[in-house]
Amino acid sequence: MLPSFNRRLALSAALLTVTALVTPAAAAHAAPAAPVAPAAATPAAPDLGALEQALRNTLAAGAPGATARFSGPDGVSTAAVGVRDKATGAAMDPKARFRIGSVSKTFSSVVLLQLVAEKKIDLDASVNTYLPGLLPDDRITVRHLLTHRSGLSDYTNVMFARTVPGFEAVRNKVFTYQELVALSLAEPRTTQPGVAYKYSNTNFVVVGMLIEKATGNKVAKEYERRIFKPLGLKNTSYVHPGTTISGLHARGYLHPDEAGSPLVDSTEQTVSWAQSAGAVISNPADLNTFMSALLGGRLLAPEQLDAMTTVTPTDGTNTRFYGLGLRRYDLSCGTSVYGHTGTVQGFYTYAFTTRDGRSSLAAMANTSNRGEANTALGGTLEAAFCGAPAAKATARGFAATAPAEVDLPERHAR
Repeated sequence: MLPSFNRRLALSAALLTVTALVTPAAAAHAAPAAPVAPAAATPAAPDLGALEQALRNTLAAGAPGATARFSGPDGVSTAAVGVRDKATGAAMDPKARFRIGSVSKTFSSVVLLQLVAEKKIDLDASVNTYLPGLLPDDRITVRHLLTHRSGLSDYTNVMFARTVPGFEAVRNKVFTYQELVALSLAEPRTTQPGVAYKYSNTNFVVVGMLIEKATGNKVAKEYERRIFKPLGLKNTSYVHPGTTISGLHARGYLHPDEAGSPLVDSTEQTVSWAQSAGAVISNPADLNTFMSALLGGRLLAPEQLDAMTTVTPTDGTNTRFYGLGLRRYDLSCGTSVYGHTGTVQGFYTYAFTTRDGRSSLAAMANTSNRGEANTALGGTLEAAFCGAPAAKATARGFAATAPAEVDLPERHAR
């Protein structure tokens, strides 16, 4: 099935004075920041043909379906290929809702940084100041959690050492935050606090605990009143421990570790193993709105947004960075985009925007544990933000063969 584009004009309300990235004052609280992002240039028009091809490549790599939505100064473009439901053959729909996985971390970070602005939490205070005795090291700060520099082991590495059996063991289970932290603490720590970036879902489980301690409310209520309602995100929800995705939605399909084994429908689950680290449900339009509003300055005060966009490298490519619950990718054309990736059983997600929030892309494939599909889906970033000429210059871009970053263990046999 070839994708079709629907274009309509859209009003853009976000205005922002682009600010320089600021290195944290104290090296003890974070590693030296990455170089400041390149000065913003006039964005290239998206290459719609390359966007279509990236989605077709995602299908060829094993995804049942894929979709993308680009929102920019000239309007909105959507594309969809394949199916959102293998059983019925229903076509993928760019309006469909899905599990956004670790894009949830950016939602959690926004709530926590709002609490920082309200003087209820200090980024550089020990986590144990607010949650006494929770962690074995008083040196672990709130900032270390948001930057993945706490050294807390990611419990999902053991939980999903065998992909499908691990998933089925927790599909309907309801965990407490404390139980998830205990799973992490049963494993050796990965680094000393503040020394190095090491992605861990445990960090954002603790962020959820901090939010609930500081507000006296469940994270669901804080998401709703601080983000969902103010932005009018009608297709975004946090239903933990409910297992269903209501309304029009894509079904998710998990690839087993054994090559050639049939896909597992992983749509219904509690996502209790992730909670504030990965249990939000949304759709492409809402993700565009959220990321544009965030980088456009509508959700955070300038001080907190500057802190969030102060980044450090995550690998040796010098193109991928992490701030406070926010990724920065430097694309082949020199454009830097901010957002997050998401991996949850059955879904890959990319949600990124330019530093001024004026151009945003949300892309989803309804599969996981299939690294080739994730990398192919990442090709939508080059197509959307670099335009036709830049999409061919793939040495630093996602259209190249370098694997995309993932938020859960990838163990599919190749």
